[in-house]
Amino acid sequence: MCGRSTLTKGIKSLSENFSVDHWDFKNLKSNYNIFPGNFTPVLIKEKEIRVVKKMRWGLIPSWSKNITIGNNMINARSETLLEKPSFQNLINQNHCIVFSDGYFEWKIENGIKKPFYIHHHEKKTLPMAGLWTKWTSNNSEEIHSYTIITTTAQKQLSSIHRRMPVILNKDDIEDWLNTNNRRTSITLEKLHQINSRLNFHPVSSFVNSVKNNTKRCIQRVTRSETISLF
Repeated sequence: MCGRSTLTKGIKSLSENFSVDHWDFKNLKSNYNIFPGNFTPVLIKEKEIRVVKKMRWGLIPSWSKNITIGNNMINARSETLLEKPSFQNLINQNHCIVFSDGYFEWKIENGIKKPFYIHHHEKKTLPMAGLWTKWTSNNSEEIHSYTIITTTAQKQLSSIHRRMPVILNKDDIEDWLNTNNRRTSITLEKLHQINSRLNFHPVSSFVNSVKNNTKRCIQRVTRSETISLF
């Protein structure tokens, strides 16, 4: 599962690293505690153009009567995407990349949930695979929303949580965004083969509150018991 994340890179950095052609998301600010319901920049492909749109975390299916369902659809298991009605109509065309510096998971130690921050070993942006859709309310308000696809956690992360986001290699981003004439079975199979090198460290319970949104959320803390990545 991925229920909290961060994004501190700016528009210039993301545009250069991911060859973004156009931004619909304005006024991007550093966010050290992204939680479901937040709007974040998400990369999609419209025809041949890479566009970043403002999307709400938590997929709102087009048939939903209200947005609250999105709180229960922040993640989508890669193994069962074709079995879920909410994703079946999206998997062939509505692929997206969710930008993130890293994400948080909570490990139970001695009956207490302790947070860890998981990130790229060189502190690069993590391009997470996702699905998106557009929802229209009764008063014609349009909201774009997304879900992050998850897979089985890498061995070194499994002691914290059994699931993790699907993090694409840079060379796989175009393949994921370009859904024209694609065989879904091949696309989904590829998701299980991607293996990015990630580091992690314990952080303060300060991150537990969604009201807290400063660099303190990701700062390493010293505990009596820590987990070594290697």
